[in-house]
Amino acid sequence: MSISRRTLLSGVGIGAAGLLCGCGSRSATAPASTAAPGSSRSPVPTPSAALPGEQAWNARPGEVNPAVKARATGLLQLVGTWSAGGAGAGADAARARVQAAGYDPALVEQLQFLSPAAEAAVTNFIDVQYGGILSDSASVLVMAAQWYLAPNGQIVRHGSTFDVRLGSADPHWTVTAVHAAAPGPATTGLSDLAKSVLANERIRLTDSARADVTAGQIHDSVLGALDTLAKQHVLDVSVLRSGHPLLVFGTDRPSDHPYGRAADIWAIDGSAVVDPANRDLVISFMKEAAATGPWQVGGPVDLDGPDGQQYFSDNTHHDHVHMGFHT
Repeated sequence: MSISRRTLLSGVGIGAAGLLCGCGSRSATAPASTAAPGSSRSPVPTPSAALPGEQAWNARPGEVNPAVKARATGLLQLVGTWSAGGAGAGADAARARVQAAGYDPALVEQLQFLSPAAEAAVTNFIDVQYGGILSDSASVLVMAAQWYLAPNGQIVRHGSTFDVRLGSADPHWTVTAVHAAAPGPATTGLSDLAKSVLANERIRLTDSARADVTAGQIHDSVLGALDTLAKQHVLDVSVLRSGHPLLVFGTDRPSDHPYGRAADIWAIDGSAVVDPANRDLVISFMKEAAATGPWQVGGPVDLDGPDGQQYFSDNTHHDHVHMGFHT
């Protein structure tokens, strides 16, 4: 087993100099990169002729450094939202919008997913969590959905997870790169457990997470844990495999996520993990999660202290519960 996260975090404080890591890791053969751009699911046309309203990301109680997430989501919304009847569509218009807001216009090339040929579009967010945060750099995982007005007059919805990388700067954090999830094609050989998870309305998967399961990329250990936990709770799953950093952020250790051996849950029974008002529920859920077999469970609270190995906590995991499995 590779060096534990607890060893890495030992003696590290919270604050400007604190190391705030990404999700769990274990040595293994390196997977194909999950950072290549691409859609997480096939576009879904609907008969509606009205786009939803634009909704900016708003910090919930308990957020650590919400300005970082606001900066990440602001870029995606600028690129992926424009009104009908104007000159908002296309890469040139997107570059003008982001440059006016102080972003590097070259970032538009990394967000082609959000630039369909459409008269109008709106991009909103399902959830936003950290993939990792240090004192001077961060990975923000943005689960985005976009609705656009297709040439045939239909509203089309598609979605993906974006790993937005940022560095600290004055007067605000600066976006340095964006990587869209690449789950891979759907498979016809899904296990019964995978089919059960996909059909379970109590397991609410983001677009990229659903595509990961559909592609047969998620281990049965993870699927079985979700299936078991969903018997008692409604689970909002943010990230499974694609869209997550390949390495535990700020280290050279592989994350469990790109191998299909981890799950992040951002809400339990509709209650956001990040909100301190939900702490008792989250603590109870972390114990239930540990009983399903992961080698580590991360979240807002370290339930077994500095000498334990089952649980861990850091500022990256204040906004979700992480379950990582060996196999």
